Order: sequence, then C-alpha cells, then structure tokens
Amino acid sequence: MNESNPVLQIVIASTRPGRVGPAFAEWFVKVAEGHGGFVVETVDLAERNLPFLDEPKHPKLREYQHQHTKDWSATVDRADAFVFVTPEYNYGYNAVLKNAIDFLHQEWADKAVGFLGYGGVGAGTRAIQQLKQVVTTLRMVPIFEAVNVPFAAGKLTPDGEVAADPQLDAAAVVMLDELLRVTKLLR
Repeated sequence: MNESNPVLQIVIASTRPGRVGPAFAEWFVKVAEGHGGFVVETVDLAERNLPFLDEPKHPKLREYQHQHTKDWSATVDRADAFVFVTPEYNYGYNAVLKNAIDFLHQEWADKAVGFLGYGGVGAGTRAIQQLKQVVTTLRMVPIFEAVNVPFAAGKLTPDGEVAADPQLDAAAVVMLDELLRVTKLLR
C-alpha cells in the first residue's frame, strides 16, 4: 500500500444489537486492501456514539462547541473518499447515519462516496437512493456503482463472516475502481 494513496473510510452505519453491518464492512475492508488503491480505515458509528445533533451553531460555520463533534470533524476531514455500509430500514437508511452526516458540512464536500447496501429483497437499494439525495446536497460525489446485498443474513457463515461470493467480490472491485477514478479527479 502506498501512503500517498487516498484515504478511504468505510463507515458502518448500523448500531443495533445483532447487526450484520460489521461483517460486511470487514469483508469489504479485505477487498479494498487487496485492491491497493486506498489507505483503508474503518469508522464504526456504534463506537462513535454521537448524540443527536447538539451543536448550537450551523455546521457550515465549523464553530463546534463539543469535543465529540471536533473529533468527528477531524475523522471525516482526513478522508478522501467514503463507502457507507448501510442497512435498509423501512425503505430508507437509518437515523444514526443521517445524524452523523448532519453533524458536519464542509468536511464532506468534494469527496467521492460509494455505497454497500444490505437488507432483504431490496438489497439496500432504496436506502442508497435516499442517501444519494442527501450527499449531493453536501457537494459529495456519489458514484453509480454500488454493492447491493439481498437477504444479507443468509450471506453469512455460521461464524458470522461473509461467505465467499465471486459476484459480491466483483461488484466491490468495480465500485472501488470507480471510486478511485473519481477520487483522483477530485484531488
């Protein structure tokens, strides 16, 4: 891995007990590291434990009062690109991810974002579509390619890891190639 490579943050959106997001994130991290185009970091929103947006001033101003916001700002600021690993809840994405996005403003701008969506028959597709509307408002650049995982729980081994799936691997590489291409253009 080349340290001059852009930083890709893989953001685990789900925080609920029994979640499968970390398993898909771990699988994706391995694919991304094998890809070699990025310095890969994992950001787990369950570990961040951000409260509901509690900053008194608009995020555009970057006049943060709380240390948790300053820490979150520094984390997002150092990234060049993102992959949001998101569940689909009731035809949309979860509140924890929306809250994490809304805490900041300028830190997201001019960065590429890809999506790994998972769920039931919808495979996270509707959550991704809603997220694309939100991220473009923050001047992020969502890429077309995505990894969509239908019936996500059935894709796991008894050990809780993502089972070998050449189609998922191929989709991840295609997304990473495009994410790298767009990230280079934005840099």
